Amino acid sequence: MKKVRGASRASTTPEEIASAASTGAASAKAAKAAKAASAKAAPAKAAPAKAAPAKAAKAAPPKPRAPKPRAKRGLAVAARGAEATAHANIAVAKYWGKSDVALNLPAVPSISLTLDGLVTKTRVRFDESLKADQIMLDGRVATDKEAARVVELLDRVRAAAGMLLRAEVVSENRFPTAAGLASSASGFAALAGAAVAAAGLSWSEAQLSALARWSSASAGRSIFGGWAKLPAGKPGQATLAAKPLFGPDHWDVRLVVAETVKGPKKVGSTEGMERSRRTSPIYEAWVAGAPALTRRIERALAKRDLDGLGAAMEQSTYAFHACAMSASPSILYWQPGTLAALRTVETLREKGTSAWATMDAGPHVKVLCHAADAPKVRRALGATEGVTKTMIARPGAGLVVR
Repeated sequence: MKKVRGASRASTTPEEIASAASTGAASAKAAKAAKAASAKAAPAKAAPAKAAPAKAAKAAPPKPRAPKPRAKRGLAVAARGAEATAHANIAVAKYWGKSDVALNLPAVPSISLTLDGLVTKTRVRFDESLKADQIMLDGRVATDKEAARVVELLDRVRAAAGMLLRAEVVSENRFPTAAGLASSASGFAALAGAAVAAAGLSWSEAQLSALARWSSASAGRSIFGGWAKLPAGKPGQATLAAKPLFGPDHWDVRLVVAETVKGPKKVGSTEGMERSRRTSPIYEAWVAGAPALTRRIERALAKRDLDGLGAAMEQSTYAFHACAMSASPSILYWQPGTLAALRTVETLREKGTSAWATMDAGPHVKVLCHAADAPKVRRALGATEGVTKTMIARPGAGLVVR
């Protein structure tokens, strides 16, 4: 992992960020530390010297320069503001459960496909005139719960940059929020990219992935375009990051999305995972079996074997939903339209179309198929009772920061 390059201070590693963020005043301590370090680094006044005095003048350090933008990483550095675009991803090897709640580390590995049609755009501006962080989500003021998660990420960035400036954050999802379409993945990936660039930092994709993953595990995968993998995390592994497997052009497939109901889900993913861990009698079996399913999916992905990948993907999907359903109280994300859409997918396969279903923690069904079959799959899902809207998504790009 490459080191962080700060606009006005030495590089900061994810371990240092974790240490700073663990205190009640991470940003303030980081800023004081940066100020103290600067004071110690200041050269003492040169004493009268018998030698040529010109050398004493050269002892003054040059003014720090902001790092040059790294265009190939899409991390253009802005003085105090930046805008980022990220896409949601849909896991084909599912993630459900945490090994370390404080660091938001997944208990199982996962593989996902980033999608071009599910987009979040986020602007971050650090401003000396702001007394507190101001956060707008989809045209409204963020709730206290939503704002707390955003501020946590901003505090980690402020700790790394050694500053106390408050931020204005404006974020817009161009698809339903908190409804099982991975809006938190694109949202926190975009926030991580915009906040880091606005703070004048230049980070590697792995560092951005670790930062985004801390707020939403699936967000760590949305840093990358195409197919990405997030390994299972070991407790205390603060630097865990996703890694790219294949780009968007690896395979000409489509994901057909069938929305079944509007509005946010009643049980959030984190709450559902923790309830499953504490109360589901099959949770340990899920954690033990998930790595083998992930390996099957990764092998099929490399060979572009849709039937092989699809069968393992459906097993992964049903296994994690069974884990949620068997929790106490039970967590049932499915709606009547969900089950009807799943039956439609089975019917398509019986008639010779290779179409395979997956779902996140929500009521919507996503169907992976060959690009040529996508219109047929969409028509079938659109005619299914309980399905309210359909769309076709291609493999999408990774994080873009301007």
